[in-house]
Amino acid sequence: MNDPIQQRVRTAVSAAADKKAFDLSVLAVTELTSIADYFVLCSAGSERQAQAIADAVVEKVRSEEGIKPLLVEGTPPGRWILIDFGDFIVHIFTEDTRRFYGLERLWGDAPNVTSEFTGEAERPRNARRKTTTS
Repeated sequence: MNDPIQQRVRTAVSAAADKKAFDLSVLAVTELTSIADYFVLCSAGSERQAQAIADAVVEKVRSEEGIKPLLVEGTPPGRWILIDFGDFIVHIFTEDTRRFYGLERLWGDAPNVTSEFTGEAERPRNARRKTTTS
């Protein structure tokens, strides 16, 4: 993957996954809107976890890709945190907020390209990844 935008998205996805984000989806919206090429959507079990995911995404993209977000919205309370990097936007939701706003439905025509960024086969949108606690 030599495309710099795709590499930045991969870095953001990796940071979210490292903080146990679940229901992670990457939508290619470039053909549908001029605001971004990709939307990264993920869920958190609590507002505190959403904030931790957001902090990790911002820090990892800054340190590894050398870019800072243009805008960060939604902190606090952290039910929906939006991080705009220009070419892609990261949306971090608590579960109930994600269901309420339903961005996957609103952007239903956008191809889901999650597997290109996670290396995993695409999971159904409602399948929550099980995590274990140590």
